[in-house]
Amino acid sequence: MDEPGKNVVLKEFQEIPGVGKSISLDLWNMGFRSVRDLQNQDPEELYTRFCIQEGTQVDRCMLYVFRCAVYYASNEQHEPQLLKWWHWKDSQTSTK
Repeated sequence: MDEPGKNVVLKEFQEIPGVGKSISLDLWNMGFRSVRDLQNQDPEELYTRFCIQEGTQVDRCMLYVFRCAVYYASNEQHEPQLLKWWHWKDSQTSTK
């Protein structure tokens, strides 16, 4: 049975650029209950936790989505280019 408000939270997660239905459910399954819960999280730690949860090495694109999601949650003002998950690839984050 779904927890009360789950669908509301999943829709809130989907407001994060790069987060759709599947990733919003992944965030829910990781224990997050609001976008605010992602503020100041360590994306590398989230990625490691997610890989453990999934029981496999997940594609690093998920790490890039986590980086973008944490940026989105942690800042009130957003640079439009940083709201695209592919701007958070390993080679590009060294300059941020």
